[in-house]
Amino acid sequence: MKKILRIMPVFLICIPCTIFAEPRKITFIHTNDLHSHLLGSSPIIDYSPDATGNDATRGGWARIMTLIKRTKADRGNPVFVADAGDFLMGSLFHTLSRERSFELRLMKNMGYDVCTLGNHEFDLKPAGLARIIESARTRGGLPALVASNVVFSKTSDKDDALEAVFKSGFVRPYTVIARSGIRIGFFGLIGRSAAEVSPFAKPVTFRDPVQAAQEMIDLLRNREKVDMVVCLSHGGVYLDNIDKSEDLILAVKAPGIDIIFSGHTHTPLRDPILAGKTIIVQAWCYGRWAGILDVVLDRGAVTLSKYQPVLIDDSIPGDPFITNLINDFKKEINTSVLASLRLSFESIIAHTGFDLKKKEEESNLGNLIADADRSYADKFAYDPRDPGSRIAVSLDSNGLIRDNVMRGKTGRIALCDLFSALPLGIGADDTMGYPLVAVYLYASEIKKALEIVTSIYPEKGSRYFLHVSGLTAAYNPHRMIFDRVTGINIGNDETGYIPLDYSSSNKKLYRVATNLYNAAFIKIIGDRTRNILKIVPKHRDGRPIDDIAEARLDADQDKPGIQEVKQWVGLIEYVRSFKDIDGDGLPDIPEKYKLSEARIVKEPSWNPVRLITGGNYLTWIGVGGVLVIGGLAVFIAVYVFRKII
Repeated sequence: MKKILRIMPVFLICIPCTIFAEPRKITFIHTNDLHSHLLGSSPIIDYSPDATGNDATRGGWARIMTLIKRTKADRGNPVFVADAGDFLMGSLFHTLSRERSFELRLMKNMGYDVCTLGNHEFDLKPAGLARIIESARTRGGLPALVASNVVFSKTSDKDDALEAVFKSGFVRPYTVIARSGIRIGFFGLIGRSAAEVSPFAKPVTFRDPVQAAQEMIDLLRNREKVDMVVCLSHGGVYLDNIDKSEDLILAVKAPGIDIIFSGHTHTPLRDPILAGKTIIVQAWCYGRWAGILDVVLDRGAVTLSKYQPVLIDDSIPGDPFITNLINDFKKEINTSVLASLRLSFESIIAHTGFDLKKKEEESNLGNLIADADRSYADKFAYDPRDPGSRIAVSLDSNGLIRDNVMRGKTGRIALCDLFSALPLGIGADDTMGYPLVAVYLYASEIKKALEIVTSIYPEKGSRYFLHVSGLTAAYNPHRMIFDRVTGINIGNDETGYIPLDYSSSNKKLYRVATNLYNAAFIKIIGDRTRNILKIVPKHRDGRPIDDIAEARLDADQDKPGIQEVKQWVGLIEYVRSFKDIDGDGLPDIPEKYKLSEARIVKEPSWNPVRLITGGNYLTWIGVGGVLVIGGLAVFIAVYVFRKII
């Protein structure tokens, strides 16, 4: 007995203290998909962080700062601030991200403890992301960055600069933060869907997120001995398809994660999703919400105490220090980015009497952008000596339209709001914004492009919807996949529309404009559909274009190289070309854009004639299959009948 008593104190010391500890409360403030939206919108010119109760804007990092301060003051427990990726790309501020890294520097000043990388952090290529991180490091610091499934190339040197940043410890697979005696392990992931839409990340690739998560859980639990495991996942959740949500799948397949802060899908998730012992939350996008999650740590188990999605609106005053920093950043944008256009951040471009909104299908904003592409591209593409050089059609994917252009209090459209509608990309010349390209296609290839709307968009989601200018089309969703377009008319509002012969026998070339990203995607769509929708961009003489960058339009052919024609500049110039109808000195958005114009119309029908008329080989293979199956059924029925008789 005495021997047991002598051993007891040592035994008690060896038992984890959490067994005897009181339940501990921990608070997390989280955001995701901020996309450089440092200011409240829409519109930005209505945003007034210095006062409350006088505007309808949402978001604004100065307001988020106030929320962070208030939450920390209200809680008597540890408070952590985290972001689940895509803090970049979406406003004029990102145009200087490589040189100034406004976003990461602000997040450091706001008290963010840890962030992960989303797919849009790679939009400026690996070397660009390396510059962003280095710029933040040298200009005031950055939060801890975690990325656990990034894989660097062993054969290419194009990601060496970013790999060096990782090896220097500025981005780590995980980090452990100890606060008030609690050790929390954070790691970060890019999901499968996000990886698929990261073409500029190459040669960087991304490991399977579930496998990477399992390794991180094991490392954090068993080697680092953390009390809690938190994953910042740029994978996503869908309210209308919870079971196929990547972060729910992650929680099920990689048990051992206490909390998943989700991003990528821009989901306004009002209530947490509980998957086993894992809590999953997401806070919409653009800083319109911030989530406050209170949990309890008790004997090694983490349980939900309270969750509050906080609307970041005019009821929250902006923090003056953050507001002043952002105002200084605006001045830098004016000097370094907009001076050459003789414009400024809040230059008023036009007036509108209605909202221009992005939708999951055809929208007035999408039509406006497609028309702008066709009009602006034609200025640089059309040669009066060659009528066939005129831009006949333009295409623009819904996924690249990022924000609405709202009427707001005054109806005045500022440059910053137009840019935010179409902000993404980088050119082949390494300057910000996607350039416009012009290629020649057969009419049959234009039809194939439209089959993306009929067959890929319904399955893959709204980002695959194509807005068009210079044509109208109809399709029957009940026809054979990839052969659902039933009619195309080509032309414009001024000259009218005529039917387009899209049979394979029509070898006339039509000039089509889009941006560099869309052109690259349309070129590879054949590979993704086993060559069913193979499209070959061509030169004027019909020769295939090997490198789509060759098709970039040149704004000044007297200068060496290609002076890229930027899509976002084209949108501004197109809007500035409208007439001043109300006499206020500003161009007015025409009434035709008040509603979408039904440029691509769904005409469902089970009429057998309409199911096969004009069908391609896929339709006739389907018809043949039906006839064969029907014939077999009849044969079997007759055989059985004769046996019975």
